[in-house]
This record gives sequence, structure tokens and C-alpha cells, in this order.
Amino acid sequence: MGRLFGTDGVRGLANDSLSPELALAVSSAAAQVLSRGKKRALAVVGRDPRASGEMLEAAVTAGLTSAGVDVLSVGVLPTPAVAYLTGVFDACLGVMISASHNPMPDNGIKIFAAGGHKLDDAIEDRIEALIAEGGFHRPTGGAIGRVLGKPGQLFGAHDQYSLEGTHERYVEHLVEATGRDLSGLTVVVDCAHGAASEVGPAALREAGATVIAINADPDGLNINDGCGSTHLEQIQRAVREHGGDLGLALDGDADRCLAVDAAGNVVDGDAIMAVIALAMRDSGELAENTLVATVMSNLGLHIAMRDAGIAMRTTAVGDRYVLEELRRSGFNLGGEQSGHVVLPQFGTTGDGVLTGLKLMARMAETGRTLADLASVVRTVPQVLVNVHVSDKAAVASAPEVLEAVAEGERALGDTGRILLRPSGTEQLVRVMVEATDPTQAQRLADDLAKLVAAV
Repeated sequence: MGRLFGTDGVRGLANDSLSPELALAVSSAAAQVLSRGKKRALAVVGRDPRASGEMLEAAVTAGLTSAGVDVLSVGVLPTPAVAYLTGVFDACLGVMISASHNPMPDNGIKIFAAGGHKLDDAIEDRIEALIAEGGFHRPTGGAIGRVLGKPGQLFGAHDQYSLEGTHERYVEHLVEATGRDLSGLTVVVDCAHGAASEVGPAALREAGATVIAINADPDGLNINDGCGSTHLEQIQRAVREHGGDLGLALDGDADRCLAVDAAGNVVDGDAIMAVIALAMRDSGELAENTLVATVMSNLGLHIAMRDAGIAMRTTAVGDRYVLEELRRSGFNLGGEQSGHVVLPQFGTTGDGVLTGLKLMARMAETGRTLADLASVVRTVPQVLVNVHVSDKAAVASAPEVLEAVAEGERALGDTGRILLRPSGTEQLVRVMVEATDPTQAQRLADDLAKLVAAV
């Protein structure tokens, strides 16, 4: 069996590589690993609205209850809501059934530990080992887990839990975190027919904004279908048509957000992080005046933060690595160019709706347009070349390749940078060059790509 867990849980084609049997095994193993020491453990389970989620939720619930864990099913909610409620209810684990921005036929299982935190590699390895061994503990009788939240049910240790108000509780949490009245701002939000189709517009309205919601009618089949954060054409057009101050584009599970300004120009995760970082710096809230981002963030963000007196800490690609650095070092803002933005004070994972609210709070505070605020980041031209190789690790570490990279970096000085990165899923080496001179960037990228292909 190959490794099940990728960079964000277990993901695959629903009812194929991600079967109900696998979902049951993963959830049962996770329950046993994460609930040890608890006499009566609780799990919070949510999902996005894709059709296969109904099937997989039944399998996940069976796996958890078969391991003696009670299940509080919160229905269709964003990934950050499930993480938040896992902490609120003091649950031993949370499970979100979603494939995020992937097409509808795919699905996934994201698991949170106590407090709503993503799992580290060691815990994922323990879960995978238990699945491989097949040594599941199966309680019987009254020790079997129960499904909570229905009126009139009594379950002893967990009598106090109810589904009533869970969605409202999450919306209230978002509005409180915004910290500012958004009256006077008009926002168009593309919900991607996903998990935030109800709570996203509700939170924005509760915060005072005038809200125009598009792609907020999920039918189980239309999630991410030509809309949301991976297809910005609709939100760009809608903002101009409605005269909005900005647009927010969520993905299927609403853990990321991209924006567009009033003219429909894209504001990516780098610019969003810069706007929020400057707001937190000005209010004295930015821990150690430091922003955490991945190696894929544009050099323009680094330059903008340097000029603003804000330090940057860089991690490997993946929001999980941003989260690890935030927790390890005590920083309180980080994210990715793709729109995952993490504010540990308010949540344990990226939250697209919260990101949009914080962006709008800065607009309300300063009276400035989003275009003006985002202009602090001047994107440096970037060239990315994917090179197919037979052994990506060997090629990326070859002495002649490393020397060529070093020579290119010397030529660029502080006007650019080079990143050579093996793909996480394919036999590819990604050659990325950023330079203020686009001709120089293209030439260096082409030369490096030829060398990588020849090694």
C-alpha cells in the first residue's frame, strides 16, 4: 500500500480509489489513534455538498462509532468551521469530507486532532500503520459510539451536545473576529456551489456589508464547476456588473479565498497577506513583525514586506507547513499565494470567509480601495518550466545543477531568485525563475531546464 495521506488528507476519485471501505478504515484507525485515554470520545464530522459526501459520511460515521467514538454530525459546513467546532466541543478529533477545489467526482477526508489542529506526519504514519495491520478494536454493546444531535436523544456523557445553532455559532465567531462594521461596502462573493454557500454570505451580511452571492446553489454535482477560486472569470464579470467594491472567490470547502478589485483585477494570496500584515503591524498585533509564507510566494511580496519593516519566514509548499511554522515559532499570520491565509488567533486552518472579512475590515478602517491597498505588492515577472525526469530527487541534487543555480543567483543578485523544486506527486522538477527583467528570467529558466533535462 502506498502512502494514503497527501499534503491535505486522503483524497481520490469517490467510490473508486476513495471507497466507502477505505473511508471506514481511515476513520476507524484515526479514532483509535486520537481518542486514546478518553473513556467516551467525541468526533465532529462535516462535509461539503458534493453528492459522494453523503455516502462517505455514512462510512466515516460507521468507522468512528465502530471504534467507540460518538459522532456529532454538523452537516454541510466549511473546513475551517469543522476545525473550529472540533475545538469548541472539546472533541478528540474532527473529520471534514471534502476534496476542496477538486472537481466534483473527487472527494477527500481531512482529519483534525483535538483543538482542530491538522495532523503531523507522525500521527498520519500511525494511522496508516494501523490500517495496514488491520488490528482494529471493536467494542460491543453500550460501548459502541452513537450519533448525536437529534432531539430527545440521551447519551450519558454527551447529553449536552446538539446540532442546534452550530452554523450560527460559526457565523458569530467570524463576525466577532472581523472587529469592524463593514457597512457601506458592497461585496460580490462566489461560493463555488460549495460548503460556504449559506454561512459565507450570512457572515458577510451580519458584519454589515451589502452582499451579492453568486454560485451559491449547490445541487451535489455543480461544486467548483467553472466557478470559485480556480475560475475567476465569473467573479471578475459580476463585480463590474454590480458595481461592487470587491469580489471574493471561495473554493469548494472555503479554506481559501482570492479577491478581485472593483475593476475586476485579481488580488492573489500574496497581496491579500500583505494587506492584512500591514493592518496587523499598524495595530501592533503582528507577532514579532513577521509574516510566514511558502517558497512559492512572489519576490514582490518579499520586497514589499522588507520595505514595510516586516520580516518573512519561508516554508515548503503546503499550508500544513505554514501552520507548523506558526505554531512552532509563535507567529500569528501566514499563508500561501493560492489564497490559504491562516490567523491562529481565530482559527487553526485557512479560512476563506474570515480572510475576506479581514480584507474588508482594512478597507473600512482606511477608506482606501482594494486596488490601492493591494498595490503595495508589485509582482516580479516569473517563469515556471516543468521538466520531466526519471529521478527527480537525484536530478534536483546533482552537483552540476546546484552549481548552475548558484551561478544564476549570483547573476540576479537582489533583483530576482531561482527555485528548483521536485514535484510532490510526479517525476517532475519545477524550475522557477523570478527577475525584474523578464528577458533575463526567461533565459535563465530555459538554460536551467535544458540542464535538468540532460542530467
